[in-house]
Amino acid sequence: MTKEELTLNIEKALNEIRPFLNSDGGDISLVSIEDEKHVKVRLQGACTSCSLSVSTMKAGVETTIKKYAPQIETVENIA
Repeated sequence: MTKEELTLNIEKALNEIRPFLNSDGGDISLVSIEDEKHVKVRLQGACTSCSLSVSTMKAGVETTIKKYAPQIETVENIA
């Protein structure tokens, strides 16, 4: 998989998650992909101060990204 294909797949994953975050006043954006194994994203809006953001990252964001791009090992939220 090329870096461009990987980026497209991660964006597809984020687009799948985005409506759920938007419904709670939040959003998410892709910041970077490092070594084609590690993804950095930025939670935005209401998600930045939500007490459930850690759960959202693990159960929602990371799981969905790995569904579209199984080679991804970690997903990290950066402020």
